[in-house]
Amino acid sequence: MAMVTKNTAMLTVSMAAEVLGVSVDTIRRWHKKGLISASVGGHGERLFSLDELERVATRNHASDVEWKVLQAPKTDLTSIELFAGAGGMALGMHNAGIKSKLLVDNDKSAVETLRSNFPNTTSECVSVADLEFRNYAGSVDVMAGGFPCQAFSYAGMKRGFEDARGTLFYEYARLIKQVKPRLVIGENVRGLLNHDNGRTLSTMVEILEQLGYRVEYRVLKSQFFDVPQKRERLIIFGLRKDQSADIVFPQEKDYTISLASALKGVPKSDGLSYSDKKARVLELVPPGGYWRDLPEQVMKEFMGASYFLGGGKTGMARRLAWDEPSLTLTCNPAQKQTERCHPEETRPLTVREYARIQCFPDDFKFAGSVASQYKQIGNAVPVNLGYHIGLAVRSMLGKPARKAERAAKLA
Repeated sequence: MAMVTKNTAMLTVSMAAEVLGVSVDTIRRWHKKGLISASVGGHGERLFSLDELERVATRNHASDVEWKVLQAPKTDLTSIELFAGAGGMALGMHNAGIKSKLLVDNDKSAVETLRSNFPNTTSECVSVADLEFRNYAGSVDVMAGGFPCQAFSYAGMKRGFEDARGTLFYEYARLIKQVKPRLVIGENVRGLLNHDNGRTLSTMVEILEQLGYRVEYRVLKSQFFDVPQKRERLIIFGLRKDQSADIVFPQEKDYTISLASALKGVPKSDGLSYSDKKARVLELVPPGGYWRDLPEQVMKEFMGASYFLGGGKTGMARRLAWDEPSLTLTCNPAQKQTERCHPEETRPLTVREYARIQCFPDDFKFAGSVASQYKQIGNAVPVNLGYHIGLAVRSMLGKPARKAERAAKLA
């Protein structure tokens, strides 16, 4: 066995396989499925840290843990959420015991969804640029928002906050300045880390610091937070500088939840269908497979010009597998390059299957057309991820949950 110590910088695939007692093919499969992280070496090889291998060693990658929507006792903490969408973060925070005072989005169908499911919360369909929050000053504990990440003008960055003017983050920061909540939450895709060579995120952090907050951020992997889906979200916490607590993030679980567990007993619902031509292609793809599993001639015809392009193209002709979490849901499960085919039946996932994977309860109602419902669900923060974020919020604000993680009641 290879000698491996804490001083070993990075391990090759074969060394990682030896440490974990699995085959090289298993390591490669885990990496492809997002279950183990790797760096790329100077020659394009995968390299694994010992810390990552130690984390992976404790996890059950084919877990039979029961799918459930989690819930904790209520608190007197309150929140406002901008860019709320269908309410995945809002429901997760609510389930963690934090009450929403206001939910805002500019999509009419999403706001109808919010009003239907949060009848005791004010939901407004309005652009954040048209909002004034001075009447909320000093009365809200948390402000959250999944703001878009447009690039800023960086003319020396001498004006800080003012340099973000014209972007939705500026409007978000403007409202934070008015409210002065104890804690700010920003949520976005992992890509924000590298957006405009990292300058977009660094400017956001600088602006929040100028507004009086200590800021930390981390990428959270949903599949390790009771979500049956491999979905990464960048979470930014800004804790007001007069708050004495440390900034804490939720701790990953040592298990994952399979798609089979998530879809057990799922209600029937509307959904899209494939064209006859696409269905004939996807019939040839095994569970967990994708375009590389097709016969070469079928592969070339299906992919067209994409066949000759670089990149993994791993979303194309993708059929999900029962025994692992779903791939990241998109806004359309039938669109080329983002197919999300049912593990057994040759069809896209239905609306309610989408909702289960995002941890919305079965009695949660989505407004609008079927296309709009897919979009709302696909864009949402997974509810159970929002719940675990909410528990971290409670801890930072002095209201830790002592009886957490019971199942919420479903219809």
